[in-house]
Amino acid sequence: MTDRLNNKSCIVTGGARGLGRAIAEAFIKEGALVLITDIDEKAGVKTAQEIGAKFAVQDVSDEDRWPEIVKLCLDEFGGLDVLVNNAGLAQTGEGLSPEDSTLASWRRMFSINVEGVFLGCKATLPALRKQGGGSIINMSSVASLVPTPFFTAYGASKAAVTHLSTSVALHGAPDKIRCNSVHPGQIQTDMHNDIVKDAATKAGAPLDVVEADFASRIPMGTFQQASDIANTVVFLASDDSAHITGTQMVVDGGMQLTN
Repeated sequence: MTDRLNNKSCIVTGGARGLGRAIAEAFIKEGALVLITDIDEKAGVKTAQEIGAKFAVQDVSDEDRWPEIVKLCLDEFGGLDVLVNNAGLAQTGEGLSPEDSTLASWRRMFSINVEGVFLGCKATLPALRKQGGGSIINMSSVASLVPTPFFTAYGASKAAVTHLSTSVALHGAPDKIRCNSVHPGQIQTDMHNDIVKDAATKAGAPLDVVEADFASRIPMGTFQQASDIANTVVFLASDDSAHITGTQMVVDGGMQLTN
């Protein structure tokens, strides 16, 4: 613990498990006050108790819920310094190519991965401005930076997050509100494991063979852990990155280099 986030008030969406939990836990270890939100109430309550966070149920695509979440953070912690827009959907199943994707699945992906991020930025900007500045960190993906015909809607949604982040960064700069996007590659979380299982099922191949194939696409040779990404998010939330805004932090083991 280095207290890099000492007494900073933070919201982390999708914080009940996986990457969101790892980010919230890293924040708390650095001295932050953290409100995690998630659509899964049972898992969220359990995580909050285990790591020492506050918890609130939230569907990030629900516009009316966002002001309530911000108010809860202000009431609990007295301010807001950091927002991490982490909640998101992966894409598995049939019909993932540009030709086969359905409009319904496209809209659902964008409602969470894009509209949820937009609503989070919009709702928190006034509170961050009142605080004298702060940091918004939007979780994108390496999929936003390379073609993704194998899960079209997901890649397009994360590309939208990347562009939105630059617009928020320029909008917030006069008020010392920073906004950056983080672009993981392959993190060993439940979401990633579901994607690998889906690929194995479609290919009719053994899971370990497909998993090895996924790993072979990473130049550094190994999957990332949630803590690897959390460390980057801590940096972007801290004053160590006080003049970094509108940038894309790629943490992918070199995957982008091969495309």
